[in-house]
Amino acid sequence: MIRFLQPWWLLAVLPVFALAAFYVWRQLHRRAYAMRFTNVDLLRTVAPKGLGWRRHVPATAFLLCLLVLATALARPAVDTKEPLERATVMLAIDVSLSMQADDVAPNRLEAAQEAAKQFVSELPESYNLGLVSFAKAANVLVPPGKDRDAVTSAIDGLVLAEATATGEAVFTCLEAIRSVPADGAAGIPPARIVLLSDGFRTSGRAVEEAAAAAQAANVPVSTIAFGTDTGQVDIGGQLQRVPVDRMALAELAETTEGYFYEAASVSELKQVYQDMGSSIGFRTEPREVTQWYAGVALLLALCAGAFSLLWSSRML
Repeated sequence: MIRFLQPWWLLAVLPVFALAAFYVWRQLHRRAYAMRFTNVDLLRTVAPKGLGWRRHVPATAFLLCLLVLATALARPAVDTKEPLERATVMLAIDVSLSMQADDVAPNRLEAAQEAAKQFVSELPESYNLGLVSFAKAANVLVPPGKDRDAVTSAIDGLVLAEATATGEAVFTCLEAIRSVPADGAAGIPPARIVLLSDGFRTSGRAVEEAAAAAQAANVPVSTIAFGTDTGQVDIGGQLQRVPVDRMALAELAETTEGYFYEAASVSELKQVYQDMGSSIGFRTEPREVTQWYAGVALLLALCAGAFSLLWSSRML
């Protein structure tokens, strides 16, 4: 369906209609004058022979040419559907103080950052990717989108904070996934959450509650445990043990039909998205077709000139 991006330019057709009306009036006036002309023999010698209706063809083609050109000023366009990949991965990275333990070289946070950046580089570019960090609360650092550089930069800029809100991280990721535009597709996009953590939940909603919400939304959560049972950190001048909560992370992954890892590698992380479906939505975009109108106008102008030369030996 044709629509116009600047419809006010359609006013340009009014002078064309006025010229067409003048042409019709002129032809009627010429016919009346011919009826009043008394010297019929002389009239036959000066009037073109055998043209009849053909003498109106060049003028009609010329007027149509002007009409098409005037319409082209309004920038005609047709709506086209551009495919949009909606499959989404949300990375959730634990930035609690326990992530500074150095039982994983160089420390848990840096190991998680490196694994996350490798994952980002391996993820298909057509997928949406977002980033959430969590400590006492969970925050969306990068909403789902195609900007990989923004995600990598945000990963490098992670800062440690107190507490661990694992459940809130899952809920925040689910909200971010729901924010992905539908663009003509039904339901939320196929999605996965990749949660990198080490410790026990100490803040926010329970992990079990978050697992139930992810299961209801059909969003698997793959969890990656960083650290060992002997990890220690200095918090407030006191050395504290920070063992990994493998059980909670494994249960979260199992409940949501995700994967659980104790060590991360690029080959393992690929499993997170290898089973992901693809949801192609469509964004409607106008595609300007002014060149079509220009082509038609050129063809009409050529026809007007050719017929005029052929039948009257004049260019219009």
